[in-house]
Amino acid sequence: MTSSQHLVIATRESRLALWQAGHVRDLLQAQGHRVELLGMTTQGDQILDRSLSKVGGKGLFVKELETALDEGRADLAVHSLKDVPMELPEGFRLACVMLREDPRDALVSVRYANLAALPHGAVVGTSSLRRVVLLRALRPDLKIEALRGNLDTRLRKLDEGQYDAIVLAAAGLKRLGLASRIRQLFDVTEMLPAAGQGALGIEIRSQHTAVADALAPLADNATWLAVSAERAVSRAMGGSCSMPLAAHAVWHGSQLQVDAAWGDPDGPATLVKASTAGTPGSHAEAEALGTQVAAQLRAGGAR
Repeated sequence: MTSSQHLVIATRESRLALWQAGHVRDLLQAQGHRVELLGMTTQGDQILDRSLSKVGGKGLFVKELETALDEGRADLAVHSLKDVPMELPEGFRLACVMLREDPRDALVSVRYANLAALPHGAVVGTSSLRRVVLLRALRPDLKIEALRGNLDTRLRKLDEGQYDAIVLAAAGLKRLGLASRIRQLFDVTEMLPAAGQGALGIEIRSQHTAVADALAPLADNATWLAVSAERAVSRAMGGSCSMPLAAHAVWHGSQLQVDAAWGDPDGPATLVKASTAGTPGSHAEAEALGTQVAAQLRAGGAR
């Protein structure tokens, strides 16, 4: 056991972000540490009238938290890993990746039981270019419209009738006790998740080894290796969180299978797919698998 510390967690103030930070706080307190939360509103939370891909990507959700770490106001920041840019700024590192919640996408609808039940031309809301290209490959007849805001805002817009259905990460719904809203969980074979989806990542200042020691018991190595492979696909494809790219890795015994898919948001409703498998024992070996998959995607025409 590391010696007891007083730790401050920087977090966004959405209900889901506060749940995630509170979850980490509870685990650290169980280890004997004193922990408090520092709630913050980020640029990503404030800009709701434009898609993330047009205003700087998902990094907008982490910049203010990193500033708090940099200025010593906080010791760690808890992120949904799919929101974390593929390259962290100088002086920061991912110190812990926790056991993954359900990585799948979920269809939420007031009126329709699943994707197949949606009528021709139904309006489906999502803020993700990845989900846009995957939905178009499954149902090119649907009308896909932008949907921004935190989880509660998105559900309210659905309930007000602005959309026939929306697609959200299953993990967030389950963490907030909203699993009953899920009409359909997409199988990963039809709707491949985003890199890191369902996993929580904890960011710290690189030199803060005592904080890293405190976080070590919370890490799940199998999840961490899997997301290292997934994030390597994204990094090799250009690193942007706002790419029409899916990457997901699954363990089969000691073998890690890495799948990826890419689609052109402005082109035909077809996907470029790639897959490989290996037995990585280190982050470098996991990342090498992801790099291989990215090379396959580019060879298939992805850009």
